[in-house]
Amino acid sequence: MAALSIHHFRQAKQDGQPLVALTAADYATAQILDKAGIDLILVGDSLAMTSLGYTSTLPLTLEAMLHHAQAVRRGVERAFLVADLPFMTYQVQKEQALLSAGRLMKEAGVNGVKLEGGYPDMVETVAFLVQRGIPVLGHIGLTPQAKHQLGGYRQQGKTSPEAERLRQEALNLEQAGAFALVLEHMPAELAAQISEQVGIPTLGIGAGPDCDGQILVTHDLLGLSERIPPFAKAYTNLRQTILEAVQAFVVEVQKGAFPPS
Repeated sequence: MAALSIHHFRQAKQDGQPLVALTAADYATAQILDKAGIDLILVGDSLAMTSLGYTSTLPLTLEAMLHHAQAVRRGVERAFLVADLPFMTYQVQKEQALLSAGRLMKEAGVNGVKLEGGYPDMVETVAFLVQRGIPVLGHIGLTPQAKHQLGGYRQQGKTSPEAERLRQEALNLEQAGAFALVLEHMPAELAAQISEQVGIPTLGIGAGPDCDGQILVTHDLLGLSERIPPFAKAYTNLRQTILEAVQAFVVEVQKGAFPPS
């Protein structure tokens, strides 16, 4: 089973083949996603909330990301593995971004990194990394690390100036060498326009059906999250299933029914 490369993503867009991406933060989940045929597995900074119990992505450290990315890497054989660069591990200067991305590639074996934002300094940082051999997944629209600046987790690109800015950011990130773009929580019409304008694939999350692929947080898909965003879909309710299984175990132990005599 050959591992995927960045060439797979541009080819998929050319062929009209929808791309599928999900998040993972542990070995067992990574194994399952990889076996299911996922194109891209993201060790997302959402693990700060789903796995570590924080209320936002901001507290996540590079060391914590390395720890989780290493576990995920051991479970992945085929999928293209990307890790988020945590807040304040890449925004100070482009050399800092290079060191952070380099550690994730050397110590965790990821295939690429994801950076949030498409403003001029970030575009320069993306180009700086790509020129040094690091595949970069761009991310525009709702960028959770900037939630305080954005006024929370509201939809982006609703006004004409915002929409034009996002369209230009997408083009600039493509020019900088990003191999794909995450489009998060923006109007479906805008996401469709961006997907049409850029030559690299787009992965939508809360961005409508016309992106080149879709990405979700796996905890949301499995019904493990306490609260699921309105643009996500729970395909099962593992939170309830696990609760019922543990409760059944508790009852059997307390009644002396487990282990059987």
